[in-house]
Amino acid sequence: MRSTSLYKVGAVVVVGALTLAGCGSRGGSNNSSSSSNTTVDIGVDAPLTGSLAALGLGIKNSVDLAVNTANKNNEVPGVTFKLVAKDDQANPTIGQQNATALVADSALVGVVGPLNSSVAQSMQQIFDQANVTEVSPANTNPSLTQGPNWQTNKARPYKSYFRVVTTDAIQGPFAADYVYNTLGIKKVATVNDGKTYGAGLAMTFTQEFQKLGGTITVAQTVSDTSTDFSAVVNAVKTSGAQLLYYGGEYPVGGPLSKQLKAAGDNIPEMGGDGNQDPTYIQLAGVAAANGDYATVPGAPLATLASAKTFIANYDAAHYGQPYAVYGGYSYDSAWAIIEAVKAVVSANGGKVPSSSSDFRSKVEAAEQNVSFSGVTGQVSFDQYGDTGNKELTMYKVENGAWDNGVKVGTFNG
Repeated sequence: MRSTSLYKVGAVVVVGALTLAGCGSRGGSNNSSSSSNTTVDIGVDAPLTGSLAALGLGIKNSVDLAVNTANKNNEVPGVTFKLVAKDDQANPTIGQQNATALVADSALVGVVGPLNSSVAQSMQQIFDQANVTEVSPANTNPSLTQGPNWQTNKARPYKSYFRVVTTDAIQGPFAADYVYNTLGIKKVATVNDGKTYGAGLAMTFTQEFQKLGGTITVAQTVSDTSTDFSAVVNAVKTSGAQLLYYGGEYPVGGPLSKQLKAAGDNIPEMGGDGNQDPTYIQLAGVAAANGDYATVPGAPLATLASAKTFIANYDAAHYGQPYAVYGGYSYDSAWAIIEAVKAVVSANGGKVPSSSSDFRSKVEAAEQNVSFSGVTGQVSFDQYGDTGNKELTMYKVENGAWDNGVKVGTFNG
């Protein structure tokens, strides 16, 4: 049982330098179960069921691997980390309920997630009020870190919120620059799903594309529950667009591409990281998906030397689902929380603070200064809680599969 602070503290050794562990263990195992250890919970919130489960399960499994690795390597002596997973079903209301449940667990100091920017908006205030550190491996809407007026007056709304992926303030323009200057396309139709991520991504793409001299022939909004896109497809087809840019995720993006091509409009669809999953190709069909594009924050994981151990250990863990687009970022998000815990314990004489609220506050403060070499590269945060890694990759579907990236770079416009 735990004390009044719900932490059980035993003998602890002072922690040394902050380093990233390179080993992983099998999924679901716990390799450090000494009864003298303090149990520290790390939450994960993602869509574990529903149409986006392919992405959400990759997030959960990757956090599980980080937690098991930390325990196996005794990364923070005297501390055993435990994963607490919540399924938000990509629904902001459920996400808000999950956030409330997570902060009620006084052994919990940090949460990895969510996937969707709209879900993050429903959770941020709850985590911030409880001083629970939140690190997202996937949110890209700029307002989450820089406020609603981020284009004219950046102001960080919540000090507890961090992310390890770059924002759509870079992703949208990166795509627009590629379309206009690399593909030589001057006329584009846009469609978005009306949600925070999709609408924001389409907006930043549009602004940069028009700035470059391109024309948006038609701009449409669809529901993320739509299945019949005949009216949108007809509008795009008659507009004379040379490319369709979609702001949203693969449950709509894939069928939209399929119906567009079936109507005889054989133009490529381009989207953001929400499209770049094998499920997109399954939903669109290989014939329709071939030649489509998607941008994803960061360099291709398989090409990074820093990701080799993660990939090998993930495969060895036999989770049953791929780590997907955000796997490396999810591992790094969890490890960023682990590093913050390590820093707090070290500064506290090798002991976990006896007060739950004090521990959370100190971990939140320590997160701002975390810096380590992670799976996806160097992990650190600026004054807004944004990552210092601004790199992106443009992917293309070729021969029924996403390629290894046709362009890796950033946007400096």
